[in-house]
Amino acid sequence: MAKIKEEQLKEIVDLQKELNTIVNQIGSLEANKHALLHKIAGINEVIEDTKKQLEEKYGSINIDLETGTYTEIEDESDLSVVKSED
Repeated sequence: MAKIKEEQLKEIVDLQKELNTIVNQIGSLEANKHALLHKIAGINEVIEDTKKQLEEKYGSINIDLETGTYTEIEDESDLSVVKSED
């Protein structure tokens, strides 16, 4: 049976090991990404709940996140759109 040269075999084996390491690292990164996306979803839920609580207490407001001051949002249901007749 014929064989390739020892240095050629070593090169192929080393490249395959490097490829396997990279594939494993990508899998690990994807798992971390997945976990972080779930964390983002959880934080977004808490933000939405907090917004609802604040709206129940203060009404519709815009909050300055640096100072904590807020301004009321005008009730847009009082606004009307007039369409011109041609």
